[in-house]
Amino acid sequence: MIKLSVIIPCYNEQATIRDLLQALLEQDFSSEEMEVIIADGMSTDRTREEIAAYKSQYPQLAVEVIDNPARTIPSGLNRAIRAARGEFILRLDAHTSPRKDYLSRSITALEQGLGDNVGGICEMRPGSEGWIGRAIAAAVAHPLGVGDAGYRIGSKARAVDTVPFGAFRRSLIDEIGGFDESLLANEDYEFNVRVRQAGKIVWIDPAIRSTYVARHNLSALSRQYWRYGYWKLRMLTRYPETFRWRQLSGAFVLTWLVLGFFSIWLPLARWLLFLEAIIYGGALLFSAIQTALKKKDAPLLLGLPLAIATMHFSWGSGFLWSFVEYIFIKRKT
Repeated sequence: MIKLSVIIPCYNEQATIRDLLQALLEQDFSSEEMEVIIADGMSTDRTREEIAAYKSQYPQLAVEVIDNPARTIPSGLNRAIRAARGEFILRLDAHTSPRKDYLSRSITALEQGLGDNVGGICEMRPGSEGWIGRAIAAAVAHPLGVGDAGYRIGSKARAVDTVPFGAFRRSLIDEIGGFDESLLANEDYEFNVRVRQAGKIVWIDPAIRSTYVARHNLSALSRQYWRYGYWKLRMLTRYPETFRWRQLSGAFVLTWLVLGFFSIWLPLARWLLFLEAIIYGGALLFSAIQTALKKKDAPLLLGLPLAIATMHFSWGSGFLWSFVEYIFIKRKT
């Protein structure tokens, strides 16, 4: 009897998919009560071959691959949910590696009624060797980079706004619906907004832990956070009450643009831009020194400021561009 369905959206993940499947096989949750459903966005690399080879080698882990021709995360999640047979559903990404007790702790928390969508802490692992890979992994787990996101910076067990890779009962989907396929990012957060609006609890437990492979270079990090910022604005237009202080990167980038423009003519604008640069640079340097000392990693003195600034300016630029498009489309219609 299938008790738990693990759902995984996937596209071109030949480098990590076997590691994830191995981590699932090694869980202390019975493989006889579990199925793994991978919604593949028609991968063009060897992802499917890697999955097939793993299934042949370890047939005790029930793995099913379904097509996700839309190639988006929310559509993949919804397709996997429709194919799922378990009473409980747990979402993972192909870049994740859950600890041995991830599944069992998640199900226990649900059965104890602690929350209706349960998740934990996501620890970051460098996506590449070298100083820039380590810097990115440190930046996406730093409060200056991600604000008060408890699943990145640590948290005590409590009710929260959102969790990554949550576990929930199948009946929750019947009540609030699946993932919003019109959002190409922030789909987890939007889902958890509806969980909370339904009077239910999103629960984080720091004992539930997974590892996530961070982006491998600044270019990939920039694309990731530009996408986050772009789609965050689209979500906030639907749920303005979900705005948080950490989402002020759009206004931050706007001040640089406005002050930079007016500094061509106005000395006051030049001084304000200089003051903003000093304050921001000081905050980056202070964070870099703290982190470099804590991790005993001197290259973080340069790498952490580069990575955090990339996150801020990419997220803020995506947010502003989305705002411009939203205003333009709204006026046009």
